[in-house]
Amino acid sequence: MKIATVDQCFPRRRTRLVKVTTDTGLAGWGETTLEGKPKSTVAAVEEIAEYLVGKDPLRIEHHWQHIYRSAFYRGGNVLMTALSGIDQALWDIKGKHYDAPVYELLGGAVRDRIRLYAHWGIRSMEERSLEHARTRLDKLQERGYTAYKAGPGGKWRAHEPPAMVDEFVKRAYLMREWVGPEIELAFDFHGKMTPAMAIEVCHELKGMRPMFVEEPVPQENVDALKLVSDAVPFPIATGERFLTRWGFRECLEKGAAALIQPDASHVGGISELRRVASMAEVYYVHVLPHCAIGPVAFSACLQVDAATPNFLAQEQIEAGLGDGLLVEPWEVTDGHVDLPTRPGLGIEIVEDDLADEPRYQEELGGEYFYESDGSVADW
Repeated sequence: MKIATVDQCFPRRRTRLVKVTTDTGLAGWGETTLEGKPKSTVAAVEEIAEYLVGKDPLRIEHHWQHIYRSAFYRGGNVLMTALSGIDQALWDIKGKHYDAPVYELLGGAVRDRIRLYAHWGIRSMEERSLEHARTRLDKLQERGYTAYKAGPGGKWRAHEPPAMVDEFVKRAYLMREWVGPEIELAFDFHGKMTPAMAIEVCHELKGMRPMFVEEPVPQENVDALKLVSDAVPFPIATGERFLTRWGFRECLEKGAAALIQPDASHVGGISELRRVASMAEVYYVHVLPHCAIGPVAFSACLQVDAATPNFLAQEQIEAGLGDGLLVEPWEVTDGHVDLPTRPGLGIEIVEDDLADEPRYQEELGGEYFYESDGSVADW
């Protein structure tokens, strides 16, 4: 069996896919969506394809090491996103070849179902916003989620006046009042604060017992992150922008975060996500894989989640469930999804509606991130 073709498509906003097809007809899917940089991975995937075509798709580790190590320049978000999607697709092929879910090839499941956390928050104290937040929460509660993540909202710029801090804190405590003490709430600061500001805001939040605060400061300086972590009495999380196990090394060695959030479509695919999780286990750090893009990336995360002892919860947005793109979208029950049972990534793509070229490039010209209610907002 040899790799015959490597194709790319962009069927949805925030969803770029790669399809690796073999000369036996087996096909594997991966996701190469790079948030805010939708065109950047195209050439990188094409260059990897020049190496892959004609090779045995089952030699995943060999290909990972060659793709990562053979060029003079290594890493970076573009190259690692391209490698991540290719790695996912090769695992999908391998699972289909052996007629087993990928997690069985990773050593087997260590849990019977996979816990998710959803995006939900209160954007402002205005009546219309409160009504929207209440309606969305009611819908999410029907699925039984036990954890939600929100952001502070607004354009935080490192230091803000007391009124802005107080307003966010008020919203956070109202969220706690609405969901009660049995539900966990987390807050993503999007790396927008200085250490001093992050510490101040975290201490205002400590009375409502956050599950974690994510990326309180920009990701480049691990020592700054540790300043926050050392001063805050609840878990600090980071890692969606760290690439490979080398990117996580300093954070783990310095104890700068209690929780890490590697992304299966950026860190190096299924192969590297599993290695990073094993590395974190030594430091008693739990893993909450980041996934704010499409259903192939989400499906890749689920395979690692199933086989990872120190897994805590999986991030999930509506697009990740795959409605309209997967033949059988993922179903959420009691805040969990059942273990995948189908071979490979456990999914089948609706290929009739796939585009050969990006249909949303104009829309994706700027930076985008998901707001607390799960919608896409301009950075």
